[in-house]
Amino acid sequence: MTRRYDVIIIGSGPNGLAIGAYLSRAGQRVLLLEKRFEAGGGLATEQVTLPDFYHNTHAIYQMMVDYAPVYRDFELERRYAVEHIRPDLQVAMPLADGRCLCIHRDVEKSCRSIAQFSAKDAESYRAMQRRFEEMMECILAPQTYVPMEGAVEMAALAEQTELGRELSVYTEKTPQEIVCELFEDDHVRTLMLYMACHWGLEYDQPGVSYMVPIYLDRMTKCRLTAGGSHRVSNGLLKSIFEHGGQIRTGAQIERILIEDGEARGVEMEDGTRLLADKAVVSTIDLHQTFLQYVGDDHLAPAFADEIRQWEWEEWSLCNLHLALAEPPRFAAAERAAEIDRAFVYVLGYESLDELTGHWEAMRGGQVPAGAGCNACFPSVHDPFQAPAGRATGLLSQMAPFDLSEGGSERWLDYREREAIAERQLALLRKYAPNLSRDRVLWTYLTTPADIQNKFANMVRGSYKQGAYQSLQMGYLRPNPDCSQYRTPIPGLYLGGASVAPGGMVIFGPGYNCSNAIAEDFGIEKWWTEPEFVTAARTGGFIP
Repeated sequence: MTRRYDVIIIGSGPNGLAIGAYLSRAGQRVLLLEKRFEAGGGLATEQVTLPDFYHNTHAIYQMMVDYAPVYRDFELERRYAVEHIRPDLQVAMPLADGRCLCIHRDVEKSCRSIAQFSAKDAESYRAMQRRFEEMMECILAPQTYVPMEGAVEMAALAEQTELGRELSVYTEKTPQEIVCELFEDDHVRTLMLYMACHWGLEYDQPGVSYMVPIYLDRMTKCRLTAGGSHRVSNGLLKSIFEHGGQIRTGAQIERILIEDGEARGVEMEDGTRLLADKAVVSTIDLHQTFLQYVGDDHLAPAFADEIRQWEWEEWSLCNLHLALAEPPRFAAAERAAEIDRAFVYVLGYESLDELTGHWEAMRGGQVPAGAGCNACFPSVHDPFQAPAGRATGLLSQMAPFDLSEGGSERWLDYREREAIAERQLALLRKYAPNLSRDRVLWTYLTTPADIQNKFANMVRGSYKQGAYQSLQMGYLRPNPDCSQYRTPIPGLYLGGASVAPGGMVIFGPGYNCSNAIAEDFGIEKWWTEPEFVTAARTGGFIP
């Protein structure tokens, strides 16, 4: 059996859905193929504990809602009721002595909290936020939604502006060096380093620290999707259906069809041939795409070796989802009641040494018994996500994929899982003592091994499809042959997190890939370049 389409997209995560939505609305016959039985990838909202407790089991902190073009282009709020909540108190780090370091949307409120620890750091924070916001607006956000240029070209362009030169200096430092130069108090340094690195940076690694201004700017601009993260993927999927696009879930691919050196479609495990008259797009990881579905016979040996050398993250996440009898009441709220309504909590780190010690332990395949985590209680901000009077919770802890004893298999041992859950709950109770064991109605644990088992493209629990390091970022993500979303195989495109700008729900790879396909095949774009991108071109910040 053979069927024909214009564009076939492998994977229906955020980027696959974005590509499908842009191209189907442009009049293309689009088919998405999804191995799982649910579209959306990491945009997942599930009842994994008790009925009517809704948990965002992968993506929860939406950090680019104000920039990602898909929200504007598809009018997700107006047309599909996709709304976002941005809490006033964005980050809180309660301490064992009852104090709490708070980062608000309002810079002056944040400065007042920081000043309790260091007046100098309050002034530094005010200046940092102003400068990092400018970097984000002028350079970093625009670069997210355009193809990356080579390192030499980017360096030359950066030298043309004061802001670009300043960002270049940051890139060559480690995140810890940046944070310690900006701040003097140990508690402030601890919070800032955690927020600068938790989404994929190594604290002592130079070369990609242009990400530090991104993450420290975004820490005050994160949003929660009302009704759950899955509402975002549902909105894009509805747009695809409205414009004639299709999706097949439970789709098992045998191979990508390569004929006369070009990608022509895919063959399914049952022998069905699905042909693409224009493009085959892969949004899954490089190993599946090239080594499994294309195959060595169709790859230049040097290119295949380059794919095999791709490195995954050194660590992943161990997440404990909670169904709670009541919302948390933090001991630190006795001094400031607003702390009970923070969006993100950083728990368990009382010093910079404790935080960096956690990273060092992970490099040895261990998670310290008292290791910290971040926490979120979505139903505090969105009552839909839990029954009245109850609460949902998430404790998210950095963890290695391979443990020093037992490797990744140890994560699947029920005794180990119970011990992990109890340690994380004990840590939470240290700061929110009302959540005694009887107040925890149910728990659901996902370890790095579970992430790989659930999402085949998140190898070794790699939720960004590959490590953020200097040789795997920017124009080099994943390599110079593919960084413009096209591959050495005509007709085959990459549009997932393994290509620049990378992972997280930022929609950059999907948006840029859509533009590349439209340009290559003369497809008329119904969408326009974002104003902030145009302004960055005019200002000489991007080509």
